[in-house]
Amino acid sequence: MERIKQLASQFTGAHSARARLEAQSPDDVVITMAIRSPMCKAKKGGFKDTRSDELMTSMFKAAVANCKINPVLIQDICVGTVLPPRAPYEARAAALAAGIPDTTPLQTINRFCSSGLMAVTEISNQIRVGQIEIGLAIGVESMTVNSDRGLQFSEDIMAHPVAKDTAMPMGWTSENVAEEFNISREEMDELAALSFQRASKAQKEGIFKSEIVPLEAFQVDPSTGQRVKIIVSEDDGIRHGTTQASLSKIKSAFPQWGGGKTTGGNASQVTDGAAAVLLMSRRKAEELGLKILAKHVATSVAGLAPRIMGIGPSIAIPMVLERVGITKDDVDLFEINEAFASMYVYCVRELGLDINKVNVHGGAIALGHPLGATGARQIAAGLNALAHKGGKILVTSMCIGYGMGAAAVFVRE
Repeated sequence: MERIKQLASQFTGAHSARARLEAQSPDDVVITMAIRSPMCKAKKGGFKDTRSDELMTSMFKAAVANCKINPVLIQDICVGTVLPPRAPYEARAAALAAGIPDTTPLQTINRFCSSGLMAVTEISNQIRVGQIEIGLAIGVESMTVNSDRGLQFSEDIMAHPVAKDTAMPMGWTSENVAEEFNISREEMDELAALSFQRASKAQKEGIFKSEIVPLEAFQVDPSTGQRVKIIVSEDDGIRHGTTQASLSKIKSAFPQWGGGKTTGGNASQVTDGAAAVLLMSRRKAEELGLKILAKHVATSVAGLAPRIMGIGPSIAIPMVLERVGITKDDVDLFEINEAFASMYVYCVRELGLDINKVNVHGGAIALGHPLGATGARQIAAGLNALAHKGGKILVTSMCIGYGMGAAAVFVRE
């Protein structure tokens, strides 16, 4: 009898925690729009002839066209982007060119791979404390135009045993994770193949059409050298027919480090892309008669050793779950950024996740990882997946270059 009471108490506690999370309040920070661009291969794909400011402008235009409110109501904008050397100039100019009034302020934010999520979190926090009622978060990156060229640091930094690791390429960190945590090439290729297969299936079934908005871009006419306007409407990095066997034939990208298990087939693609999320208080959304997609509950960020930065989600996810009072079993779907298959295998294994609840429509290995856009893209993708699966609770997460991890919790309406 005592054991039955314990089990009943545990069930009631878990149920009440989830019920509290799903409860609605006028003060909730809700999402009324979550859209993304197609994800296109850098230097080869649909956005290869499009400047970074042009990609940003197109994303802003799509946001204005799809937000279902007068843009004059937007009280602040935060743009997550990583590599543009003049990001604040580009972002402000792009917003104005897209029809955002000059009375709407804007800032940029850069926390590397989590920048899109940090833009959403910044706007959410402003709404939560009553500073604004409506805000727009954008994540964008043209890795064609602005490639990640690495860094040179001072002698003091390079002499520090931990700080010096931030100067190392991300591929080195992937090999460190694989070696330190005994992750095999076979395990990495297996999950990479699954990412491609899921994305391929989702694209063929038209699932992505619910989250993608076609964007205006430019293409150089090879016969004239002139740039002409085009519309890009589909992801172009998905490799249909990929199997673990086909991936196993790809040579190591970093044979000089560790076991050389990371390849061009089991790591995230270098990609151009963007995403946008409109947030407001539930009170304001209901006043405007807008359909509510979800609410943002919380975001957590963790720090860790840069040399194994890939395991960041394994730290950040438990942090955010504890903060909101639920367990992994309460979560219907996870979106974990597949920066490298090594960290993806580790995080799924370490957290004991059901792979059938993780990246159900593929992830960055199949779709790509435009640094500033990924955090916002995951929200659009995750909410779309929840709608197809009939789930309620979403956790998004990513590792962050230089030794961090982030995770966030969302509840679908």
